[in-house]
Amino acid sequence: MKYVLVTGGVVSGLGKGVTASSIGLILKACGLRVTSIKIDPYLNTDAGTMSPFEHGEVFVLDDGGEVDLDLGNYERFLDITLTRDNNITTGKIYQSVIDKERKGDYLGQTVQVVPHVTDAIQEWIERVAIIPVDGEEGPADVCVIELGGTIGDIESMPFIEALGQFSYRVGDGNFCLVHVSLVPVLSVVGEQKTKPTQHSVRGLRSLGLTPNILACRSTTELDGNVKEKLSRFCHVPLENIITLYDVANIWRVPLLLQDQKAHEAILKSLNLKGYALKPVLGEWTSRADLCDILHDPVRIAMVGKYTGLADSYLSVLKALLHASVACYRKLCVDWVPASDLEDATKKENPDAYKSAWNLLKGADAVLVPGGFGDRGVEGKILAAKYARENRIPYLGICLGMQISVIEFARSVLGLQDANSTEFDPSTQNPCVIFMPEGSKTHMGGTMRLGSRRTYFQGMSSKSAKLYGNRSFIDERHRHRYEVNPDMVPRLEEAGLSFAGKDETGHRMEIVELPTHPYFVGVQFHPEFKSRPGKPSALFLGLVAAACSQLDAVLKKCTTKTCKLSNGTSAHYENAPKSSNFAAGSFACIAILVVC
Repeated sequence: MKYVLVTGGVVSGLGKGVTASSIGLILKACGLRVTSIKIDPYLNTDAGTMSPFEHGEVFVLDDGGEVDLDLGNYERFLDITLTRDNNITTGKIYQSVIDKERKGDYLGQTVQVVPHVTDAIQEWIERVAIIPVDGEEGPADVCVIELGGTIGDIESMPFIEALGQFSYRVGDGNFCLVHVSLVPVLSVVGEQKTKPTQHSVRGLRSLGLTPNILACRSTTELDGNVKEKLSRFCHVPLENIITLYDVANIWRVPLLLQDQKAHEAILKSLNLKGYALKPVLGEWTSRADLCDILHDPVRIAMVGKYTGLADSYLSVLKALLHASVACYRKLCVDWVPASDLEDATKKENPDAYKSAWNLLKGADAVLVPGGFGDRGVEGKILAAKYARENRIPYLGICLGMQISVIEFARSVLGLQDANSTEFDPSTQNPCVIFMPEGSKTHMGGTMRLGSRRTYFQGMSSKSAKLYGNRSFIDERHRHRYEVNPDMVPRLEEAGLSFAGKDETGHRMEIVELPTHPYFVGVQFHPEFKSRPGKPSALFLGLVAAACSQLDAVLKKCTTKTCKLSNGTSAHYENAPKSSNFAAGSFACIAILVVC
C-alpha cells in the first residue's frame, strides 16, 4: 500500500479537500486504484451533531456514517463508496483507546498519547486503507489521507506525531506528503509573498514531517523567481512546487495538477512510475470545458434555513450543478432565507420580505432541502404552496417533502392546524410524526441513517421514469420524523400520490402531485449519490422541468439512454455548439452563481 498525505498550512479553507480529491482522481486516471481517509481532529465522534453553520453539511454514507463534507468530495471525484471508518476523529480514536483500557488490553501499562493513541491512529489507517471502496475485490493501490485543520493546531498534534512515525515505518517510496499552503498577494505592492509558506513548512519539519510536494494556493500562477525562493528555503525540488491558482470551476483542479506534472512527482515519490499509465482525463476535460461555455441560465430558488453558508447545502449544490450541466444550462442559485417569506418578517423587515418573495417568484424551480428545528418552517410551507399553485417545478428533500405534505393537508384538505409533531406536539392533525424506533434521549447516531430501499408503487410516476422504470432504488437517509401513515388514505383521495414506499409499505418515501408539471418530495437525500457526468435522477428531473426538457429526459431515461447516479447514459438536446480555483476558495463560480 502506498500513502499520500495532504496537510494544510497558514490558514484553513485553502481547499485541501478538493486538492486531495484531485490527487486521487489523477492517480485513478493513471490506472491506479485509490481510496481516501479524512482525519478530523475534533473530539466529536462524528459530524452528526454539529451545526451546519459550524462545519458545513453533514455528509451521509451508505453505511449510515455521518461524516465530514470532504468525504462527499472524495466520492464525487473518485466515484467510490466510502465507509464511516474512512473518517477518523479524535473522538473515535480516544473512544477506542479507552474501550481497550477498560477491557484490560493495556493491563499493567500507563496509557498515554505516545505510544497508545499514536499506535491506534496508525492501526486505524492501515486497517481502513485496505477496505475496497470501488466495487472491486482486494485493497487499493494508493490511499490519499487528508489531515484536517492547519499545521500547528494543538488538537492535531497526536495525529502529526502518529503520521511522522507512520511515514518512517512504511519507509521511503511508500509515503508522499503534499503540503497545501498559501502564497498571498499583497494588494499594496502586488507581490507574491513566500514567508507564510516558509514558516508553515518550517513548522511541519519541526514536527517530524518533510513535504515532498508543495501545492501553493494563490490568485495567480506563481512567478518563476517565487518558485525558486520556495524551493531554496523549503528544501523542495523546483519541479515539485505546484501552483493551485484560481480557476473558473473545481473540475479544472485535476487538470492543473496534470499540466504541472504533479502526478509524475507523486508517482516518483511512491516508486510507481514503472507501473502507472499516462493519465486519461479526456471526459473530465470535456466536462470542465463545457462548464466554462454554458450561458443559458436556469434559476433555482433554494429555500432553506442555513442560507448564510453555502457549504451547509454543498451536496445539494453539486447535484444541481451536475444536473444543470447535463441539461446544458448555467446554474444560478437564488438563496431564499425561509423565515423571510413569513408574515412576521413582512412586519419586522419589509425589505427582506419583498426581496425573498421576488427571488422566489423569479425562479424557474423551487428546491426545499432538509433541516431541523422550527425556524423558517412556515416560510418553507409557503414556498411549497407557491410552487404547487403556480405549477412551478418543485423538489422537496427530507423536511422539504414533509412540509409539502403539511401544506397539501392545510390547503387542499382544509386541515388548518395540520403540522408535524416536531413543531407542534399537540396538533390534532399530525401529518408528520416521530418514528417509533427513534430515540428521544440521545441525539448522536440515532436517526434512520444510511442506504435504505424504496419500492415504486407502479411505473407511471415521474420519479419511477426518471430512475429508468426500476422496481426499487437504494438511496441514503437521515431523518427522525416520517409522514403519518394514518393520514395517507385521505391525502391520496385528495390527489396526492405516494409513488415510493419502504419494504413494509407503511413508510412513505416519495410523494408526487400527478397533475403538476413536476412536484416531487422525497424522504431520502438523493444529492449524496450524484456524480459529475451521472446526475441524480430527481435533480435532473427538476432542472429539466425548469428548462422545458422534462419530456425529452423522461423518454430517454425510460429507454435506458440516460446515464444517472443510479448507474443507468444520457444524451441531451440543445448542447452548445462550441466547446482560474475561484478567488479565495474552490467554488465553481462559472456554473454556480449566487444571485
